[in-house]
Amino acid sequence: MKKKLLKTFVELTGNPIASKMLRYAAESRASKSLVNMYSKFYQIDESSMEYPKEHYESLQDFFTRKLKPEARPFNTAQEVLVSPSDGHLSSYGRVEDGHQFTIKGHTYSINQIFMDEKRASDYKNGWYYVFYLSPADYHHFHYPADGTITSRYALGSSSYPVNTMGLTYGDKPFETNYRLITEISTAYDKLALVKVGALNVNSVHLYSASKEACKGEDFGYFSFGSTILLFIAGDSSFSPASDIKGNIQVGETIGQWHPNRQSSKN
Repeated sequence: MKKKLLKTFVELTGNPIASKMLRYAAESRASKSLVNMYSKFYQIDESSMEYPKEHYESLQDFFTRKLKPEARPFNTAQEVLVSPSDGHLSSYGRVEDGHQFTIKGHTYSINQIFMDEKRASDYKNGWYYVFYLSPADYHHFHYPADGTITSRYALGSSSYPVNTMGLTYGDKPFETNYRLITEISTAYDKLALVKVGALNVNSVHLYSASKEACKGEDFGYFSFGSTILLFIAGDSSFSPASDIKGNIQVGETIGQWHPNRQSSKN
């Protein structure tokens, strides 16, 4: 009974009317009075913000804040893969059995995430990372490597939450939620950044249609809670960093290619 009630609650929070009401309230000038309380409650690091909190005209304005340019340094070496966002690295590893991985007890299929077996085939036997962005996190996303953008496309239409409750009781949100996918061809492998929206189907925003991906560049943001899935094409020359877990920031090293190692593609 408890599980059924929780599942019902999760599905109701995906209602587009409720999402629009939430967005309207967060964008209103009246919500500016909540910024200080929000910052204290979530223990926001105000020293890294682009502007002091008094600058932001609404709660939504504060939620989508930028950071000072020097706030997130990163390794510029071409063979190093860095985190595309702040957040909690909740899971990472190999894509098992060719096309599956498990999160919070759910087994996900990359065929369903990409909704196209041909697109998904590039990432079979590859690697995956899952970054959950909580209300306390900086909500912009950055390119994790240099390369050329080969495709951008949107999938899905639902808006289940992607927090622990949503992942546990929702209807496989990574396979059903609205998501924007950016695929990048790097010097070593193909990457896919899957930006999964939550609470509002239009919560993922990109800045431009540029075809160039520059490592560390801010190229978009979420306007509500969200998750990023990062896939790396199957290649034995890539390995995750050995000391990554828990909370992570944009620019932190999460893996590396080893150019002199024999690739499974060769």
